Amino acid sequence: MRRIWLLALVGALAVTLSSWGKKKKEEETQVLQLPKDPPTALTVETRRLVFQVTPLSARGLLSQQTRDALKWLQHSANGNIVKLRAFVAGSGDLRRVRDLVSETFTEHRMALPVLSVVQVGALPLEAAQVVLESTAVAKKDVNEYGLVYISGQGETAGGPLDSVLPLAEQSMQRLATAVKAAGSEPGDVMRVTCFLSSLDKLAEVRKLVEQRYAGAALNILQIQRAPKRALAACEAVARLRWNTGAAMHMINPEGLAHSPQLSQVALIGAPRVILTGSQEAFGYQDADARLAFERLQKSLSQEGGSLKEVAFASLYPLSASITEQVRKIRGEFYDRARPPAGTMLPFEGLPSMDAGFAVDVVAVKE
Repeated sequence: MRRIWLLALVGALAVTLSSWGKKKKEEETQVLQLPKDPPTALTVETRRLVFQVTPLSARGLLSQQTRDALKWLQHSANGNIVKLRAFVAGSGDLRRVRDLVSETFTEHRMALPVLSVVQVGALPLEAAQVVLESTAVAKKDVNEYGLVYISGQGETAGGPLDSVLPLAEQSMQRLATAVKAAGSEPGDVMRVTCFLSSLDKLAEVRKLVEQRYAGAALNILQIQRAPKRALAACEAVARLRWNTGAAMHMINPEGLAHSPQLSQVALIGAPRVILTGSQEAFGYQDADARLAFERLQKSLSQEGGSLKEVAFASLYPLSASITEQVRKIRGEFYDRARPPAGTMLPFEGLPSMDAGFAVDVVAVKE
């Protein structure tokens, strides 16, 4: 009888150990599983795009704040999120944002969005380390005729300590000129992003923007910790109010700077656009810059698009010399007859330590 009892005990213990070992192995497999990479490009419906900016939080560090921002978006996003642009302040690992986006969307069985991650100098809340700009596809049309993308209307002053408020006022005036030239109204503006050299006049700048564009999602940030000159540059996305009869139409209104490499306003009437995540240039030579644009072209090609059809380009160089390099090379890939609108400003950092700049675009799909 005692022998039977001992055999039963050994058998039960063996089953328990086997079950525990299997569970342990599954847990280790789950921990070691690498997050999925976000797609490099997605095709979406222009007339259903909506825009949001997550509220800032000072709770926890980068990982906690990123989770909180993603949770906020899950509960408030009016549609399926297709693009995220993350601006990160502080010394946290920027690559962690990509991992958390992948983990969160995968956990909730949601399709991954395209993603851009850029390090900035500061955010307008002490201890805040991340803010997310979201582009989502709503369930119904909200932009009957399409969208307007407006280049960053930049104003600079000689010294880094000069006040940004008069510069922001000039940027707002030029933004208003662009909105009017596009045939849109202030109430049509859906998102405004203001890049500043300093947040000292944050309250005044915020009031300035909200007085003009009360219904817009607003993002304000300091682009570098120690900028070399005072700067304010505000860009915007708005609803298009009329049928242009074209997939893409560029305008350069009177009163705004004219450049052979940049359009001030892009009117997008195409039913679909291609959104890309950021493509980094690994290295600092001209060949490295060209390779970055070639990779971006490949991503667009997989969605049936082209760099020749780019409506808006966001460029994130890390120095003045790289800015000049990008300015020289980008024209080789764009349609010279109608260069895209866009914003190019110097930023603090990128996820890859050896990256010189990054670029993401909005391209029409005809």
